[in-house]
Amino acid sequence: MMAFTEKKLPANAPMADKALNWVDSRFPLTKLWNDQWGQYYAPKNFNFWYIFGSLAMLVLVIQIVTGIFLVMHYKPDANLAFASVEYIMRDVPWGWLVRYMHSTGASAFFIIVYLHMTRGLLYGSYRKPRELIWIFGVAIFLCLMGEAFFGYLLPWGQMSYWGAQVIVNLFGAIPFIGPDLSLWIRGDYVVSDATLNRFFAFHVIAIPLVLLGLVVAHLIALHEVGSNNPDGIEVKENLGPDGHPLDSIPSHPYYSVHDIFGVIVFLTIFSAVVFFAPEMGGYFLEYNNFIPADSLKTPPHIAPVWYFTPFYSILRATTSQFIYALIAGIAAYVGLIFLRTRLAASIKMAIAVVGLLIIASMFVFDAKFFGVVLMGVSVMIMFALPWLDQSPVKSIRYRPDWHKYVYILFGIAFVVLGYIGTLPPTVGRTLTAQIGTFIYFGFFLLMPWWSAMGRFKPVPQRVTFHPH
Repeated sequence: MMAFTEKKLPANAPMADKALNWVDSRFPLTKLWNDQWGQYYAPKNFNFWYIFGSLAMLVLVIQIVTGIFLVMHYKPDANLAFASVEYIMRDVPWGWLVRYMHSTGASAFFIIVYLHMTRGLLYGSYRKPRELIWIFGVAIFLCLMGEAFFGYLLPWGQMSYWGAQVIVNLFGAIPFIGPDLSLWIRGDYVVSDATLNRFFAFHVIAIPLVLLGLVVAHLIALHEVGSNNPDGIEVKENLGPDGHPLDSIPSHPYYSVHDIFGVIVFLTIFSAVVFFAPEMGGYFLEYNNFIPADSLKTPPHIAPVWYFTPFYSILRATTSQFIYALIAGIAAYVGLIFLRTRLAASIKMAIAVVGLLIIASMFVFDAKFFGVVLMGVSVMIMFALPWLDQSPVKSIRYRPDWHKYVYILFGIAFVVLGYIGTLPPTVGRTLTAQIGTFIYFGFFLLMPWWSAMGRFKPVPQRVTFHPH
C-alpha cells in the first residue's frame, strides 16, 4: 500500500493554499482541473463554432437549477398539475422567471445542440479517432429528446395532453407488442394521472441521471483523444520539446476568455427572450398549453414542439402512396450497392435478402408503422455517420466546393421539414415533406459515394491560424 503523503507548505502560506493542499492530498481536485481544463491543450485555431459545447454545459446547469426550484412547487397530480404551474407563475416569488427560464432553456438547449452537431458535420469531428465522442453525443441528443418529451406533459395543458396522447399512440403501430407497449408507457388506457406520475419520474430522476453520465463520458472521451479543429488536422502529431502539440494552447486562460465572451452574448439573447418573448410566437410555449387539459376537447391541430417537428414531418410524410416511392428507393439502393461497391458476394447477397424482406414487409404492415420506423431511423442513422463518411479529408475546407452545396441542401431540407411539421397537413405540404425525407435519408445513405467524389484540396501539415 502507498503511504499517505501531504505536501509540506511554509508556515506563512495563505490559508486558501493550505486548504487546497489538504483537499489535494485526499482528493485529486487540482489534478482533475488541470487534466480537464486548466492544462488541457486545445488547437489554437478554434473559431466561433467551438463555443457551443461550453454553452450546452451552461444551459444544462440552468435547466437543472431551475428544474429543482420548479419541483419544489409542482404537483404531479392530474387534478393539481395545471393549477400548480399557475401558482408558480402568479404567486411564487419570481416563479414566473424560473418557469420561463426553464421553458426557454429547453428550446435554447436544442438550438445549441443542433449548432454543435452542425459543427461536427462541417469539420468531421466524428471521424477517427473521435467515433466514440460522436456516439456519446448522439446518445445525449436522444436523452434530450426523451427528457423534453416527458417534461412536455407536466404542465398538463391542452397541447401537452394531446401531444402525449398522439406520440404514445404511435407505439401502438408496432406489430405484436405495440398495444401492450403503449399501455405500459401510459400506465392506463388513456393519458391520465398514472401517465403524469411516470413521466414526472422519468423527467426528474431517471433521464437526468443517464444524461449526466453521458455528458461525463462525452467529455472524458474528448479529452482522451483531443479536440478536433477547423482544418481537421491531428495536432498531437506535431509535438514540441515540452511534449505538448506545437499548434495548441492551454484552454485556460485562452479559451476561458473565449467561452466567457460567448456566455455573455448568449445570456444577453437568452435574457431578451425570457423577458420580452418567452412564448416566441407560440414556438417555445404554445397558446393551447395555457388551457387546462381536457380529454373531451381535441385541439384542431396537434403538433409537437419545434425541435421535434423535423422528425414528425418524416412520420407524417409516410403515406400509403409514399410506400411505393420507398420500395423504389430501396430497390435502387440495393442495386447501387451491387454495382458500385467491392463488398464480398456473400455480403451483397445478404444485403439483397434484407432489402427484399423490407420490401415484402411493406405489403404486410401499414404506412403508419413505417412512418414510426422512419422517424426512429432518422435519428438512429446518426450513430453510423463515422462509418458512412468515406472522404479522404475531415474538414469541409479541403473538400470539393460542390460538397458545400450538398450540406446546404441537407440543412435546407431539415429546416423545411421542421417548419412543415408545425403546420396542419395539406397535399402540397405532404409532398414537400416527402421530398425532404428523401433528401434527408439520401444525405446519409449515399454518403459513402458522394463523400469520396471530386477533387480534394491538399491538407496542410500544420493548422492554419491567423492571430487576432
